[in-house]
Amino acid sequence: MEIITIGNKVLPKRVKVDNGSDFISKVSDKWAYGNNVELDFSRPGKQTDNPFIESFNGSFRDKYLNANWFFSLEDAQEKFDIWKEDYNNYRPHSSLGDMSPNEYIEMNENSPDSLVMTGT
Repeated sequence: MEIITIGNKVLPKRVKVDNGSDFISKVSDKWAYGNNVELDFSRPGKQTDNPFIESFNGSFRDKYLNANWFFSLEDAQEKFDIWKEDYNNYRPHSSLGDMSPNEYIEMNENSPDSLVMTGT
């Protein structure tokens, strides 16, 4: 992936997005334009253009949105933070050979050809 650096910010050169209302808004378009980031829209009705986000959206819907009642915005944020911590660190991912991200990083951090960036 190519990246852009602006001061301390590191931004992707291109972001693959679907045609949902959250990605066709003037705000996201203005942000992308202002940061020289290309929004690469998938073709309408072609979920196979971006299978990773479709898989994530399904997991997010099934394991978070459909599994919780939200009593306030703060309650939703608290439950989301717990879900996000689990998803990003402990939940096995098929794309990582059914390892959690933490297991994958631990297994690969000392490999000379690793693509894992550990910050050390």
